[in-house]
Amino acid sequence: MGRILSIDYGQKRTGIAVTDEMQIIASGLTTIETPVIFDFLTNYFSKEKVDKVIIGEPKQMDGSPSESAIYIEKFCENFQNKFPNLPLVKVDERFTSKMAFQTMIDSGLKKKQRQNKALIDEIAATIILQDFLNRNIP
Repeated sequence: MGRILSIDYGQKRTGIAVTDEMQIIASGLTTIETPVIFDFLTNYFSKEKVDKVIIGEPKQMDGSPSESAIYIEKFCENFQNKFPNLPLVKVDERFTSKMAFQTMIDSGLKKKQRQNKALIDEIAATIILQDFLNRNIP
């Protein structure tokens, strides 16, 4: 069984999280600069078996696509072209950045550490992935 990888896509930075090989627990992997995401993914996929990729889909409160949805769609098209045999699943990512920030507070991180936007992106990707796992328990 391979891992599931999660992407919290942003125009500047992208948070990445993965499961263990049993697909039970989500863990933050890294945050990368978005322009190099396909280089990173190509390298990662060459080293690790990944069964599926989850990407956060930004939505408004009423469920309609957010302003950044156009960038996610473009990324998804490029992803499917580069990795046509790897399933890409979109999941609702509303509130994940706020939840990530609250997680940082709850875990006792100091104010200076909570200003680390890369860490917020990585935690958001982890929340997206763990939520997916929780909703898809057989």
